[in-house]
Amino acid sequence: MIATETELTLTGLHCASCVARVEKSLSSVAGVTGASVNLADRTALVTGTAPARELINAVEAVGYGAALAATEGMSALAAADEQLEQQAAEDHRRYRHLLIHTAIALGLGLPLMIWGMATGEMGVNNVEQQLAWGLVGILTGLVLIFSGGHYFSGTWSALKHGSTNMDTLVALGTGSAWLFSMVVVLFPDWLPDSARHVYFEATAMIIGLINLGHALELRARGKTSEAVKRLLGLQAKTARVVRDSQELDIPVEQVVKGETIRVRPGEKIPVDGRVLEGHSYVDESMLTGEPMAAGKAAGDGVSAGTLNKNGTLLFCAEKVGSETALAQIIALVKKAQSTKMPIARLADRISAVFVPGVILIAIGAAVVWYLVGPEPKIAHMLVVTTTVLIIACPCALGLATPMSVMVGVGKAAELGILIRKGDALQKASKLTTLVLDKTGTITEGRPAVTRLVTQQPYTEMALLTLAASLERVSEHPLAEAIVQHAQEQHCSLTPVSDFQAVAGHGVTGRVEQRLVLLGNDKLMADNGVDTTVLTTVSEQLAHQGQTPMFVAVDGQLAGLIAVSDPVRSDSQSAIRRLHKLGIRVVMLTGDNQLTATAVARQVGIDEFYGDVLPVDKAGHIDRLQQQGQNVGMAGDGINDAPALAQADVGFAIGTGTDVAIESADVTLMGSSLHGVVDAIELSKATLGNIKQNLLGAFIYNTLGIPIAAGVLFPWTGMLLNPVIAGGAMALSSVTVVTNANRLRLFKRSQPESQG
Repeated sequence: MIATETELTLTGLHCASCVARVEKSLSSVAGVTGASVNLADRTALVTGTAPARELINAVEAVGYGAALAATEGMSALAAADEQLEQQAAEDHRRYRHLLIHTAIALGLGLPLMIWGMATGEMGVNNVEQQLAWGLVGILTGLVLIFSGGHYFSGTWSALKHGSTNMDTLVALGTGSAWLFSMVVVLFPDWLPDSARHVYFEATAMIIGLINLGHALELRARGKTSEAVKRLLGLQAKTARVVRDSQELDIPVEQVVKGETIRVRPGEKIPVDGRVLEGHSYVDESMLTGEPMAAGKAAGDGVSAGTLNKNGTLLFCAEKVGSETALAQIIALVKKAQSTKMPIARLADRISAVFVPGVILIAIGAAVVWYLVGPEPKIAHMLVVTTTVLIIACPCALGLATPMSVMVGVGKAAELGILIRKGDALQKASKLTTLVLDKTGTITEGRPAVTRLVTQQPYTEMALLTLAASLERVSEHPLAEAIVQHAQEQHCSLTPVSDFQAVAGHGVTGRVEQRLVLLGNDKLMADNGVDTTVLTTVSEQLAHQGQTPMFVAVDGQLAGLIAVSDPVRSDSQSAIRRLHKLGIRVVMLTGDNQLTATAVARQVGIDEFYGDVLPVDKAGHIDRLQQQGQNVGMAGDGINDAPALAQADVGFAIGTGTDVAIESADVTLMGSSLHGVVDAIELSKATLGNIKQNLLGAFIYNTLGIPIAAGVLFPWTGMLLNPVIAGGAMALSSVTVVTNANRLRLFKRSQPESQG
């Protein structure tokens, strides 16, 4: 069977312990090769051959709910839209329920807490107090059932499956406080006078504050999916198709390949295609991140989700449904948001043993207070145990990484940067060297013939005809430039036989029974062609940044064709930004050393290598890695595939809407080198945000648990109130989610002006 990716939506997840348990259960299913659970959006991405039903059973076997994320038979875009709508509706319903539960719990807890602070009367010393506090105890019990019942049911479900989670800590803490208080009410004579204190206000307040924290966290977490929502919002709902000379508006899902579609000014382009008639400017910023509208005329490609500005276009549908660039982008963003970064494994390892560890710490603290603590020992023991259990809930720890990844990947998509693999975000932040291809990366990638130099008896037209006839079979960008120039000069091209491409050197073939060679001096030397007569001209052209190519016919030099690929206007400023980040920039190109030198000087690159074959670029990167460098590679994703795969992070640049670059970790929808710098800066910001979240979560638990256990009591004579512990636990999760959302405000650095 072929391995596939299955996305599940999960219910019942609360903390990092839940994540670890579900991942372990999914990984144990036969045929599963990888399982990653995202606590931030409650989804699981499973790779392998296992049937979906077995995956759902595995999740349910450990006490959680699961369902297939996509709807059977729906298009990818419709399924994603449906999933987000369902998730938003469920979140809204849960948010309202949490607010109601919060209001009821705090409605009881706040007056009780105010009463205790105002009068200090929270003890049971007579029958009247027994009756009064007995009524309060019943009301508190009802609050536990209504507002906190899901914590107790979650605890029971986990215990049935031999595990523990955040619900266990909340249920143990609040349940212990309520049970002890009821013992005080019902059997006050069992306890000394100093221990007859009830904690009903703590029970209600803790439940209320934790519910409030979850409600605020849920609301803030909804913002993390805004990037995907905006992408889905780009999809046109209808398309105007031309059928039998009539124009019909139909749902975009009904458009089929090959149909002719009309787009009027101000309308969204519904599917990917190629312009047949008309001229207009199309705003592609929502896909590429580049603000300038692109001119479109007959023969140009258009993409779904982009906005037609001022002209009418008639185009042929080439990609529809899940094949469109927009659909692929959404799929890539969702996949990257669900993948796990290496730094997240630290939290996973800790969370796997966190809840059982906290329970042991709470029991240990209770024993110590019972054995050596001051009177009332039982009351102190209860306060310490409850406070440790409540303050140690690992919600913040589980959310620290996935929240930042979701926001970071979404922000990258807004900038026209597609993170194909989640760990690329972490690796890109550590790059020390960036290797750049020249053609299409530093340069425009649209070369043009700039000069023809002939040798007797050939004329320019004859030389161009021979070269273009030969190059018509080739797919190299330089070949396209020669063929296009020949067509502009109205040359009559002739058939070619015995065509052969010599990697890194040029091409050979027979044109009208004559053996024609076209390429660099190495190709000529290997075939015994003397090029010395044109060496000076060749070097002059190379010094000017042009690429000279020799043409030989039947072993004799026929002339030289120079092709120039202009440097992108913003390459120099992008390279200055890379230098400012402390990144070493290296250029590798198959062009000759003189041309490489000219381009490198123009854009400010100090280290460069010419005459590098495509197969040798990966070797250069490997040598840099052997020197201890973290190496990124930016190329066109086609000829540079081995180098992109070898690099620690591969950036496919200048690919337009071709997002299916499997060899790259990051695909740039725009053609500017600034996209690479933006990706690196965003990765640094994301990793920094994750570290802030993890550090905050670790500090919170590292300091909170000892304080809750009473280590400051010998110096202060005070114990941490369980209510404050509940508030701190709720606040920690909200803080993590809020901090992660700061990434939505990320601004790219501005290139410095050249002085």
